[in-house]
Parts: sequence; C-alpha cells; structure tokens
Amino acid sequence: MKEKLSQFHTAILIYMIQTGVYVFSITQVEAQYFGTNGWLITIPASILVCLNIYQIYWVYRLGEGQSIFDILERSIPKFILAPFYLAISTVWALIGCLVAKQYVLIFQMFAFPTTNPMVFKIAIDILAFMLLTKGLYNISKASTVFFWCTIWMSLLLLYYAGEFRIERLTPYIFKDGSSMLEGFFQIYLAYLGYELCLLLFPYTDKKTKLFRAVIYGNLIRTVSYTIMGFVSFGVVGSDMLKVMLFPLLDLLAYIKLPFIERIENLFYGFFLFTTLITLVLYFWAAGESTQRVFPKIKINVHYFFIILVALLISYIPTVLNRIREWLLFLGYIQIGFAYIMPFILIALLLWQRRKRQRDAQC
Repeated sequence: MKEKLSQFHTAILIYMIQTGVYVFSITQVEAQYFGTNGWLITIPASILVCLNIYQIYWVYRLGEGQSIFDILERSIPKFILAPFYLAISTVWALIGCLVAKQYVLIFQMFAFPTTNPMVFKIAIDILAFMLLTKGLYNISKASTVFFWCTIWMSLLLLYYAGEFRIERLTPYIFKDGSSMLEGFFQIYLAYLGYELCLLLFPYTDKKTKLFRAVIYGNLIRTVSYTIMGFVSFGVVGSDMLKVMLFPLLDLLAYIKLPFIERIENLFYGFFLFTTLITLVLYFWAAGESTQRVFPKIKINVHYFFIILVALLISYIPTVLNRIREWLLFLGYIQIGFAYIMPFILIALLLWQRRKRQRDAQC
C-alpha cells in the first residue's frame, strides 16, 4: 500500500509550492498597482483563493476521492483527452522550469555575474530529478525539512522595528494606484500552486483532511505576504517601493553583521529550497499527466524527458523581463485551469451519477 500524505505535510507542501520567486517582487507590484497600503490586497486575493479551494472540495466530495483523470476518462474518449493531457503537462513543466530559471538569473545577477546561469539551472534540475524519483510522499517530507530551514527568516522582519514609521503607511488605501485589475491578477499569481491539490486526491485519505490542510497552507502564505508587505510599506514607503526591482532583497541587504559581508547572498541561497519544491511539484504534476498518455513508460523516464525538454526550452528566454512575460502568460492559463477544470469535473460527476441512477432503474 502506498503511504498517504498527512495533514501537516500537505499544509506545508501547499505553502512551499506557493512560495516561489514572486516573493522577491510582490511588494513592488502592490505599490505600483495599488499605491498606498497596497499590502492589503493580499487579503481579498487570499479569500478568492479560498473560494476556489472550496470549489475544488466539491469535486473531491462528489467524486469520493477519485483521481481527476479517472473522472475525465469515464466520460470523454481518450483520443480527445490525450492532447489536453500533453498541453497541460507542457504548461506545468514550463511554469516549474521558468520559476527556476528566474531564480537562477537573479542569483547570478547578485552573486555570480560572470558565471553562465545555465550551469546553476542544470544543477537545480539534477536535484529536482533526484527528488522526483523518491515519490510524492518523500517529496512532502523533504518540503517539511525545507520549511524549517526557511521559516526562521520571517524573524528577520524584527530587525526593521527601529526603521518602521507608521506615517509611511498613510491613512489612505489604494491611492495613486493604476490598472488595479491587472495588478490583482499579478498578485493572484503569487498564490498559484494550491490548484495542484486537484492531483493529490489519490494520495490522501480521510485522516489527511486534504482541504483543511490546503486552507491552512494558504493561510500561512497569506499571513507571510501580509506581514512582509506591512513591514515593507512601513519601512520603505509606497513611492520608493515602486522603483525597486526586488524589494525583499533590498531589505535583506540592509541587514549588516560585523563578521560577514553581503549577507543577503546567504539569505537568498535559502530561497533555493522553496524554489526547488515549486519546481519539483510542477514537474511531478506534468509527469502525472503524461503518464495517462504513455502508461507503459516508467514514471522516472517521464520525469527525465520532461526535465530535459523544459531545460532546452529554458535556453530561449535569457533576460528577466522575457521570463516574467512568459510566466505571466502561463500563469493566466493556470488561473483558467484552476477555475474551469473544477466546473467541468463537477458537471461530469453529476452526469455520471444521474446515468448510474438511470441504469439502476432499468
């Protein structure tokens, strides 16, 4: 029997998936699109995420924990689903790959400007493959270890207590903002990753309490984003945040210790753990999808070719702006998947239930 995920490991896993590279620039987006007290936008974004999670919960409840692939294949021919599986696996693989490439480019820019970034990218992909071969249960345990390796960094916000000024927050809410709808979508992208719980149904049981765990993971992420935004707006101010490329890294650079220089590079290295889990889970999701198309091929072979193809594609974008554009486009596709797929699955489950009742009466 396969081991099932625990509630604690699942909550941490969801939190870690959501903690991507976007954390470095989210306060800049809040200031640019929402102006003063833009950090408050994380709350309505999180509420919308919770509503989507509740929508996914009904898929789980109506399907009694069935795999979403089984639900689809009971009503839709395989030759129609195969292109969809390959398309969505491509989206997942590219999201994971580009998140890692974005991390590598930022790391190279701050720490190793003369080193080829693809050297770091290949090293991360090797780590991802090694973790993928251990299975989802071990990935969840690794994410918990990585969580404890990084969560302590939240205490660094206490360092700025002396620099915090309440007047920098101002009494105004969302003043001097622009294109707020576009900004809201970009803030929502920082929460993506929770939707992969659609694929966790077969790996959980009643003891897992899957959706309670997903909500807990999202709430931890929300509290983290909100506190970080509150501190950033109180220490730097919305006007200065608008012109910062990576406000979090600039804040970390402000920390000075007498026995070490450029400590922000050390702190930045810890974010590799969160980036790695995001990368691994999206590759894992891609493998779950392609395995339905090529079931006779071993899963590790799926992972190898997914990582290889994604690595080759990652050579195309070479600057951060291009990667950001790609991630925005793929993120919008993923938002559509997160909301449309549960509706399709619920409709199929209701139709299948009605069909069973009609056949039972005959």
